[in-house]
Amino acid sequence: MRMWSYLVVSVIVFGGVNAVISPAKAEEVCKVTDPTGTPLNLRDVPNGRIINQLKNGKEVYILEITYDNKRRPWAKISGYHNGKYKLWGWVFREFISCYNR
Repeated sequence: MRMWSYLVVSVIVFGGVNAVISPAKAEEVCKVTDPTGTPLNLRDVPNGRIINQLKNGKEVYILEITYDNKRRPWAKISGYHNGKYKLWGWVFREFISCYNR
């Protein structure tokens, strides 16, 4: 019985210390950063039909990255619009900038 008491106390004490010492994980944020200043074309497939446009500064989430036959990077993105999360489509990856918040 006494051995179990020490074990429980050790787990509680050391477990609590570990939780306090662990640093917070940074959140990655991505935004539309089209250098031309025009809205970024949103496509149904990489380099496909334009289905919408996104303004510079719009926060997005990159779900997947692929390359077209010319080895150009395309990102499948999603994000929030009017408070609802939506899967949007594909954009040219070089016009999306990501950083840790």
